[in-house]
Amino acid sequence: MTPVELSRTVLRAVRRAVDGGELSVSVPGSVGVGPPGPGGCGDYATNVALRLAGPAGLPALDVAEILRPHIGDEPGVAEVTVTGPGFLNITLGGGAAAALVDEVLNRGERYGYGDSLAGQVVELRVPYDTRAEVVADTLVRIVATQGGRAEVRHGEPVNLRPVPAPEDPAPLGADAARWALLYPASHDRPRISADHLLQRESNPLFRVRYAHARCRALRRNAGALGFGEVRGDGDPSGRLDDTAREGADLLSVLAEYPHTLRLAAAHRAPDRLARHLVGVADSLLLFQHLVLPLGDEKPSAAHRARLALAEAAGTVLAGGLSLLGISAPEYL
Repeated sequence: MTPVELSRTVLRAVRRAVDGGELSVSVPGSVGVGPPGPGGCGDYATNVALRLAGPAGLPALDVAEILRPHIGDEPGVAEVTVTGPGFLNITLGGGAAAALVDEVLNRGERYGYGDSLAGQVVELRVPYDTRAEVVADTLVRIVATQGGRAEVRHGEPVNLRPVPAPEDPAPLGADAARWALLYPASHDRPRISADHLLQRESNPLFRVRYAHARCRALRRNAGALGFGEVRGDGDPSGRLDDTAREGADLLSVLAEYPHTLRLAAAHRAPDRLARHLVGVADSLLLFQHLVLPLGDEKPSAAHRARLALAEAAGTVLAGGLSLLGISAPEYL
């Protein structure tokens, strides 16, 4: 991981802390990372906690402790230590990318499930409205991923009232109708349009479902070349750390998926999950061209590792679409 990539990693950590309500600050445009100073440790250090302490109204050490686990969850980061008045010292590690992909492949569509709402009952009181019903139905599944149980009730007082759709979305078909209602934030009016049916890059739903289909196609094509199985044969993702830079963006969005599920459940916001799936799809579609050998090139361990990463992306896309109640096609 280069200093520039690590800087982006720290910024993502700040953004997650802000999105999760742990910090109330504006996310800076950039942060500096460099060699640790006297008393520091690890490979790099950043003073971002000291910069944000004033705007956050918190001691720098408290800000550093908020950011530490978010940075530590990133692929390629082995350890984060707080030293001095609030410096974050970062130790980079090998094996992080492979460990992430292995976790996704081993857990399957249950990757990202946690216990942040364990034992809690979330009561959703909704009006008799199509969009509210679809959002509540989706939240039942999302809340369950975090160990909670959502109960849907109708009547006052309403605590879940997304802006209603301007017209009946049913003519779009089940998948496009659900996407049209779930993709916008609850305070935004959904757009009921045939644009949701277009097979074009401008259609986020198409990109997500196409990316899933491409993952399955890559596996089939790799099988035809003799290396299509990414489980149970040695360490298929082990070479990822040799080529992690090529898939850095994809690894990052996969690593953020559990955090996205937690936020979607906590804030009753399935749109967070829908938008995150678009990010996974866009990163996968940029990465897919590196997976298969080109021309007379022979399949190598690196190709198997990239296939494992693509397979992990497909797993997340399938799991996320299932939570939204939308089908994940094998062919498109």
